[in-house]
Order: sequence, then structure tokens, then C-alpha cells
Amino acid sequence: MDNSLQQDLIESYLPDNGSYYCLGDDGTDESHFIYILNAILSGTARLNVLLPTATILAFTIFAPLLTNDGKCHMLNRWLMGFFLAISAASCIFFLFTDSFRTARGRLYYGVATRNGIWTFNGGRRKPCVPSEYRLRWIDLFHALLSLIAFLTFAGSHNDVLECYHLEMSRKVTNSVPLVVGFVISVLFVVFPSKRRGWVSFLLQKDALYTRN
Repeated sequence: MDNSLQQDLIESYLPDNGSYYCLGDDGTDESHFIYILNAILSGTARLNVLLPTATILAFTIFAPLLTNDGKCHMLNRWLMGFFLAISAASCIFFLFTDSFRTARGRLYYGVATRNGIWTFNGGRRKPCVPSEYRLRWIDLFHALLSLIAFLTFAGSHNDVLECYHLEMSRKVTNSVPLVVGFVISVLFVVFPSKRRGWVSFLLQKDALYTRN
């Protein structure tokens, strides 16, 4: 009795031509939602690469020392100005860095140029498709956002304001960097970057940003 019931159930899934019938999975909307969610989460996780986090941390440490806690002399102002210029340049430079692996799995670091990536061994090693690593307009856009984020934070630092005799309300110094940082973070997530920077060994399994 049980065998006949099982046979009836099996035959109910067989169409007229004798082949198995597969139920369709209407998961298109769900797959799109999951892809968008993964894109947002992946972009958010990569903010530490795009945002000038290390530069801002270094600036927070050295600014009180270079400005003498805001009580600057002429030498302190020159040193602070030079440090600001170096920090701003680093924000742009690190956004142009990238890395790739050879067929043997060896990791190389370099800087994006108009012709591809220039590695630090004199440019002798090249990726399989050098054009995928060339400098693009989106890289300049990301560099500009990173520079704006750093200059907003640096310009709102109390020691810097006192050093150059600038006046700004506490409400502005506390709120403007947060607002600018939030807006720039959203732009980085909406317009993501495929640059791996010099931390690619931490992002090897990031399938969303793997170049095809």
C-alpha cells in the first residue's frame, strides 16, 4: 500500500513527456535585495580604506605637540602648516595605491597611473590586464572626498584654530565634521571603489570588488 502511494506521488511530478518537473523558484526580488544589501555592507566595511582614518589619527596625536596646545609661535605655525600639507597629500596618495597577485600568488603593491599600475620594483611586474588598474575619474572623485573629510576635521581642531587665531563656535566645531563625515561616507558607499590599496591581503575574499 505504501509503495503504491509513493509511486503515485512520484508520477504526479512527471509531465507528459516523461521528464522530471522542477518547481520554479520565484526569488528574483529576494536575490536583488540580497545583492543590494551585500553591496551596502561591503562598501561600509571598506570605509576604513577610503576614509583618511590613519591620517586623522596621526593628526590627532601630533597636532597638540606641533601647536604647543594652541599656544603657537612662528615656528609652530610653520611646522603645523607643513604637517597639514603632508597629511593632505597622504590622503590623496593612499587613494591611488593598489595591489595585485601574480599567477604564482605573489602580492605586489603599486600606484595607479594613466597607463596602469606602477609597482615599487621599478614597474617590471604587471598584472594580467594592466588597463583595469589605470587611473580613472572615480579615483579623483574619491581623493577629493577624502581630502575634504580631512581638511574639515583639521580645520575644526581646537588647537589649530587657536594657533592661527581663528574663531569658531563650539557647536560648529562639534557638528560640522560629523555631518561632513557622514555625507562623505554615504558617497563612498554609493560610489564604491575597486582599489584594494595596500591592505588587499585583508580583502582577498571580498567577491564584490574582485575584478573580472
